[in-house]
This record gives sequence, structure tokens and C-alpha cells, in this order.
Amino acid sequence: MRRRRRAVEAFSISFLDVICCAFGAIILVLVLSKTAEPRVLEAIRADLKEVVADLSKQIFEIRGDTQVLNRQLNSKREQVSEIKQSLARLIGDLATVRGEFTSAQRDLEVQRAISGRLQSAKQELSAEMRRLLGEGYRRPPADTTVGGIPVDSEYIIFIIDTSGSMFNYAWELMLRKVEETLSIYPQVKGIQVMNDMGEYMFSQYAGKWIVDTPARRKAIRRRLATWNPFSNSSPVEGITRAIRTYYAPDKKISLYVFGDEFRWLGHHRCTFRRPDAPAQ
Repeated sequence: MRRRRRAVEAFSISFLDVICCAFGAIILVLVLSKTAEPRVLEAIRADLKEVVADLSKQIFEIRGDTQVLNRQLNSKREQVSEIKQSLARLIGDLATVRGEFTSAQRDLEVQRAISGRLQSAKQELSAEMRRLLGEGYRRPPADTTVGGIPVDSEYIIFIIDTSGSMFNYAWELMLRKVEETLSIYPQVKGIQVMNDMGEYMFSQYAGKWIVDTPARRKAIRRRLATWNPFSNSSPVEGITRAIRTYYAPDKKISLYVFGDEFRWLGHHRCTFRRPDAPAQ
């Protein structure tokens, strides 16, 4: 009985010694680790500061690059906007040019048709004038004219083409030519204005002469700016009516015909005779 108890005690003491040594070792490790902890923390802090500084520097660099890229992006956006605006303007200009080209083609066709009609009217007019004025009619000598226009006429008649093509495309030029013609004659005894169909500008003066006064000239200019009665673009009717109505052997009359191509922008010194009058 005693032997067994001793064995148990011996074993128990050895176990306690081991346990105590283990606890002692743990305590020693804890003591040693507490002593080294500040140095490790300081090293870790130093490393972290360097990392933070490096990251901060990288952030500043990235922000700078971002600002540069944003400026470049805004510049590119402005360039794209300007290009789009230029493209829109070019598209509009192209549409305008196409419209003008189409209109020019139509105008060319109209002008060709008008040219043909005017050429035909010119031939008819020449034949009619030869019949009305006589084969022996001659223009006045050059020394009695200024730029081919006689300045000694006492009466002047304007025959004006009032067709749509004339009114839309040549009216301003015609107004200037009428003004230039009036300036050549500071004072005449009578004026008359008719269109190529023989229609009078002022119906109250039909078959009569308009007395030349500054106020009447002003009224003619003002009325002529918007005067647009029907016309067939042929001056034959107007010239024939003017000759038949206003012929007088004792009067010096100039007749001015204004039309589209201004080959009609000439004058005729009217010492003509009526068909029923004896030859002069």
C-alpha cells in the first residue's frame, strides 16, 4: 500500500514541475515581447509614413494629370461643337447653292425663251417702224447727241416691259436707266409713260401729255417703283400705240423702250408719220 502511494506522488510532482516550467516560459516570452514592442511599432509607423507620403504624392500627380485631361477633353468637345456648327452651315450653304443653281437653270430657260420672243419682236418692230416711219427715215447725226441720245427732244415717251421676269430681275436697273434718261432732259414740254402693252401709267393722261414739273417727275418715279401691270414681254403693241397716238410732224419726240436684256434700252428720235399722213 505504501509503495503505490509513493509512485503516485512522484508522478504528480514531476507533472507540476513541467507545468510550472511551461508557465514560466510563457511569462518570459511575454516579458521579452513587451520589451521589443515599441521598436516594432516605431518601425511600422515609419514605414507607414513613407507609404502615406508616397501615396499622397501619387494622388497629387493623378489630380494634376486629371486636370490636364479634363482641359484637353473640354477643348476636344469645343472643337467637335465647332465642327458640327461648321458642318451645319456647310449643309445649309449647299442647300442654298443647290436652290440657286436650280433657280438659275429655270432663269436661263426663261431668258432663252424671252430672248427668242424679243428677237421675234425686234424683227416685227423693225418691220412696223419701217412701215410707220417710212423707208427714208434716218437717225439724227451724231453731233446732236450725247452718248447717242438726242438732247434736243421736246417730248419723251417711255415704253417699259412690265413682265414678271423684268419686274423680278431687272427692275432696279431699269429704274436707274429711267433716272439717267430724265437727268439728260432737265426740262421738256411733255412726258408719257406706257408699258409694252400700251397701257398708260396714269390713265387720266391717256392720249395726252404729262406736263413736266418736278412734282410730276417725282410722282412718276414713285409710281414706277411698284408699277406692274400685265405684260406679254413684247414692246410692239406699246410702240405702235405711242406712234399712232403721239405722232406730230412739228414735235421732236424721243421714244425709249426698256426690256429684259436691255438690247431694247435705246431711243428713237420720232420724226415719224402716221400711216394715213402724207410722206414728209
